[in-house]
Amino acid sequence: MDKKEFYRKVFVLVLPMALQNLINVGVTSSDVIMLGRVGEKVLSGASLGGQIYFIMTLIFFGLTSGASVLTAQYWGKRDRDTIEKILGMTLRLSVLVSLTFTIVTLCIPQYLMKIFTSDPEVVVQGAKYLRIVCFSYLPASLTMVYLNVMRSIERVAISTLVYFISFLANIVLNAIFIFGLFGVPAMGVSGAALGTTIARLIELGIVIFYSTVYNKEVKVRLRYVISTEKWLFLDFMHFSLPVVINEMLWGLGTSTNAAILGHLGSAVTAANSVAQVIRQLAMVICFGLANATAILIGKSIGEGKMEQAKEYGRHFKNLSIVLGLCGAVVVLIARPVVMSFMTVSEEAMGYMGVMLFVMAYYVICQAFNTTMIVGVFRAGGDTKYGLMVDTTTMWCGSIILGFIAAYVLKLNVTAVYMIVMCDELLKIPLCIYRYKSYQWLKDVTRA
Repeated sequence: MDKKEFYRKVFVLVLPMALQNLINVGVTSSDVIMLGRVGEKVLSGASLGGQIYFIMTLIFFGLTSGASVLTAQYWGKRDRDTIEKILGMTLRLSVLVSLTFTIVTLCIPQYLMKIFTSDPEVVVQGAKYLRIVCFSYLPASLTMVYLNVMRSIERVAISTLVYFISFLANIVLNAIFIFGLFGVPAMGVSGAALGTTIARLIELGIVIFYSTVYNKEVKVRLRYVISTEKWLFLDFMHFSLPVVINEMLWGLGTSTNAAILGHLGSAVTAANSVAQVIRQLAMVICFGLANATAILIGKSIGEGKMEQAKEYGRHFKNLSIVLGLCGAVVVLIARPVVMSFMTVSEEAMGYMGVMLFVMAYYVICQAFNTTMIVGVFRAGGDTKYGLMVDTTTMWCGSIILGFIAAYVLKLNVTAVYMIVMCDELLKIPLCIYRYKSYQWLKDVTRA
């Protein structure tokens, strides 16, 4: 393997994807910072209301991850027609899912909020947020699916451009609508939802323009959106369904953990909201690395270069550890800066300090596991193993133990939080075992 060429490819892929992840975190951060200036209840309501969108995006991530298993390997064979069919099929499914989430969220926002918190004021603020932000679900789904499929064929720059413009729009619109600038009434949490919705519409407009005017290689074709050959649909479902189930169970598990913490009080919820944003910030490069892993290994497998795929896997494994350690340093550096800026109660501030220390070790584990499960294993079509690992470590590990710690043993918040965040630590030996077996190394295309 030409190491110089390998690292050049990694840099070309990881840099724009890391910037895209950083921009996405910036969108979340701007909401947290601005709403944190308004009040703790408002911040908690928007944060917990965002769990609905989070669950929906995990379904799309599952669909596009399954699609990427196929598109990356077909890209290695330069089979553009099949890639267009996969893109059309994924877009059709995304419309069905996003419309379902929109209707349910619009009809019963209060009941959805009560899943995550028992605080009446937080429920009210979250319901206000959901009634508006649910209209962003459809445009966000179309944008996300299209850009993720483009990413699997090494078209990553457009994602960075789209999300950067959306990021700027979101910051400006949030500031105007939340605080009531330029004569606009101050809308608080409703303003954050409105700003986000308009930003999602801007994203979709750019994607439509790019796909119709500039992208001549892989097009969105209406006939492929409407219908798909049975064999391709079965292949797609074979690899996508385990990932969708995986992401759904992981997302529901994450939301369950948020609910466990949410019922411990708004101070805990507010502190966790900030800690999660810092975690995402520390992981931007690591998530980009995981996606680059899937693209390069998948393409190598599609080209029939199995030994190269193995060597890529080894180098990506080592890179994930290095970047995980860098992420931990980012968390520790950001801790005092963030705590000095937030306007929350002393109780929330105390919880925040502890949670950020926990995040420092958490990101090291997550960097390694994400590269293995999302990158290495899925590149070879080994999607079922990731489902098994995520499900057992979370639902049979951190969630059960966290529930017992919080409501049976009634441990303090610090102990509960450390237990709730232990799932990534439990995954490490399972990921190492699977990686060394090379059972993930398979060509899943049809000749």
